[in-house]
Amino acid sequence: MINRSRLKKSMFFIFFCVSSLSTTVSAQEDIGSELPIDVRVLLIQEMIAILGSTQTITDAMVRGEDEVVAREAQQIHDSFILAQELTEEQQQALISTASDEFLRKDEALHKMSATLAEAARVGNKAEQEAVNQIV
Repeated sequence: MINRSRLKKSMFFIFFCVSSLSTTVSAQEDIGSELPIDVRVLLIQEMIAILGSTQTITDAMVRGEDEVVAREAQQIHDSFILAQELTEEQQQALISTASDEFLRKDEALHKMSATLAEAARVGNKAEQEAVNQIV
């Protein structure tokens, strides 16, 4: 069974990552205001979708519903909206505007999500806990 303390800690980390990606990365950086409005709207939609998935993952992990955890974690990894809707030009605007710190946090979030998805797909509770211990 998943340790509730570790689960709370890991969900806090996911929420922290989401909030870091959806707001400014540092006091000096406000990428939202520098992005074209269409890219900014997609980024906001992305962050709302990730937040919803993290809430679903939390509930599913407590209930032991590996298939739900796998599906939602995979969606976070696959970048829901951005991967599907950004044009090449919009993608370049995002990359050129975002700091290295923002891009590193984004990569870490997606990597953690992929690891969690794989552990859930095979029903590996120990690995799911190991992902939770990363934070």
